Amino acid sequence: MVATPGAEGQQKPPATRPAASGSKPAAAPAAASYAQRFATLCASCHGANGRSVLPLTPVLAGQPSLYAITQLFLFREGRRSDPAMTAVAKTMTDDDMRGFSDYIGTLPPVPAPAPDTPPDPARMAKGRALADQYKCLFCHGADLGGGQQVPRIAGQHEEYLRESLRGFHAGTRPGYTQAMTAAVSGIPLADLDALAWFAARFGGK
Repeated sequence: MVATPGAEGQQKPPATRPAASGSKPAAAPAAASYAQRFATLCASCHGANGRSVLPLTPVLAGQPSLYAITQLFLFREGRRSDPAMTAVAKTMTDDDMRGFSDYIGTLPPVPAPAPDTPPDPARMAKGRALADQYKCLFCHGADLGGGQQVPRIAGQHEEYLRESLRGFHAGTRPGYTQAMTAAVSGIPLADLDALAWFAARFGGK
């Protein structure tokens, strides 16, 4: 939910690829090592497959690696605040952030468990119309799958989406840029809640 790095003229998160030609590329973090470290450090909250069962803990499965590294950077630099994530990110080197985010980027989307009753078609239609009206589909994609620094929101926990949107609306949830705050600051809270409900149940079609 953030725009391209550097838009604010501030320090950038570490690059996820080696620097330009002519320079010797740094050794890439071992994928197997970070898969194991994810299982040890992250899976208890975020799930072994990246799909958390905790409503306010985001689903990482299907998230782009560039989005993941940006969020780790924000936590490490104190621009986002969460006691557990800040404590973890503060210990990470740039290579650690690359390694974890590259691994997260390999996790395929995991559908939400099937609800006891199917989502109400009228509410889904309203949510889709709001997503179109407020340009959610323009940035997050027609399938709400995200890409680059834009997160996947299809199938994300409703509670997490609602709190995030309300945080951006109030200016209390920082992003790498002000893009999301600007995008949602004028949207009525009832519409934000409807969008969260819709995206959490949207299957990406």
